[in-house]
Parts: sequence; structure tokens; C-alpha cells
Amino acid sequence: MEIFDAYHQTVLAIGVMAALLLSQLIIADVVGIKAKHKPGMPVNADHGNLLFRASRVVGNANDSVAVFILAVAFCILSGASPVYTAYAAWTYVILRILYAVCYYANVQTMRSAIFGISLVSLLALIGIGFFT
Repeated sequence: MEIFDAYHQTVLAIGVMAALLLSQLIIADVVGIKAKHKPGMPVNADHGNLLFRASRVVGNANDSVAVFILAVAFCILSGASPVYTAYAAWTYVILRILYAVCYYANVQTMRSAIFGISLVSLLALIGIGFFT
């Protein structure tokens, strides 16, 4: 279909984001199993604990991925620039990968900066949907 050809790069970014979310779930599960954590029990809020950090990676991704999906859908359905949409979508996905790496490695300042920039990429997507 013609619309999918125009937004191929954006759709590819969505697929990579889906793979990232799945990998984050698997990492959190493996870390939980290795830590002998009982499913359903709270994880102690301790940035020194990899299980806490892995759980927060999943939770934080879940907080923003719905906005990403809606913003991308808005751009596609409004006929926004496929090039700008792809740039903003890939920026978000790459930043989410870097965010996860920083969270796993417990690099707090860089993680927070990357999170803030990823929010800017979401704002850019919404703006692209309205203005291009």
C-alpha cells in the first residue's frame, strides 16, 4: 500500500520499539528469577539493586510507549511529513535504548537527561502531526 511505503521507516521504528519492550520484559524476568524474587511481591526501591532498575525500565517504558504509538498514528493518519515523522520516531526509539542501557548500568544523570530528550521527541511527533 502507498501509505505504508511512505511511512516505511516509521513502521520499522515501531517494530524496533516492540522488540525493545519485549527484550526489557525478558531481562526483568531473568533478573527476577536469578534474584529468586517471588512474582507479585514488591521490589525494594533501591537503585543499587539490578532487579529494581530492570523493573523500572519496564515501568517507565510502559509510561511513555502509549504516547509514542498515538503520536505516530496521529502523524500517519494526518498525512504528516513521512521524513520528519521517521526522524522523530527513530530519535525516540534510539533514546529509549540508551535510556535502558543507562538505567541497567545505574548511570543516573545521563539516564535522566536522555529521558528528558525522549520527551522532546514525543512533543516533536505531536507537533509534526499538527504542523506538517
